[in-house]
Amino acid sequence: MMFAAAAIGLVIAMVLALIRAYAGPTLYDRILAVNVFGTKTVLMIAVLGFLMGRPEFLDIALVYALINFIGTIAVLKFFRYGDLGRAGGHAEDEEQI
Repeated sequence: MMFAAAAIGLVIAMVLALIRAYAGPTLYDRILAVNVFGTKTVLMIAVLGFLMGRPEFLDIALVYALINFIGTIAVLKFFRYGDLGRAGGHAEDEEQI
């Protein structure tokens, strides 16, 4: 019963994160809201795995957490520098442009 309440709470938090992603005034607010949604999805997968008696869902949740982290970093780098291949923040890179 307690894990079902946790799942309901996670769904509410996910809906609130989607609302923030839609209404966020800046790009970074929207990216942060999508990252929060991904984190809540990882928690939801873990809780559902426990409720269904499927411990292998935890492995899926861990893989999804890694994809969420790498994806967020890639999107932030793309919007900051406009390119994923260029190393950012070095003085040599700024002089070559």
